[in-house]
Amino acid sequence: MTEENKNKTVAAHRNDWKTEPMPKQHDRFVLTRSFSDEEMDALRLGNVPQAMEDKWFWYMENETLWAHRSWTGYCIYQIDFKEDNNHVVTVNRDPEQYACTSIEEDIESLNKLFDWWTQIPYDHYHEWLSETNDTLKRRQK
Repeated sequence: MTEENKNKTVAAHRNDWKTEPMPKQHDRFVLTRSFSDEEMDALRLGNVPQAMEDKWFWYMENETLWAHRSWTGYCIYQIDFKEDNNHVVTVNRDPEQYACTSIEEDIESLNKLFDWWTQIPYDHYHEWLSETNDTLKRRQK
């Protein structure tokens, strides 16, 4: 591999990782959030996991972001980005694939994920620590 190819950033695609389709059991909601051009560019790059702690594989097709759990390939979120910043989110509700049943929790989780995913470079390890900490806090309640 040439030095030029090593430094070239290539966007993630559906076939770069094991993926499962969004199950028939799903829910929809609107996430209102604006994204800068730089943040959208980061999301368009997607993420192919490089370490065990990297829990997410995501990619974009047109204006839709698909977010899958890296170990199982389960599709958890499908986000259809809209110009008016009222993005339509389809969320997995199959209890064997995803335990969350609260739209409010999904909005909170998705906003945190977007905070991490739009960073350049994306820091999967600190995201994993943050997500683990949030899970432990919820279980203590």
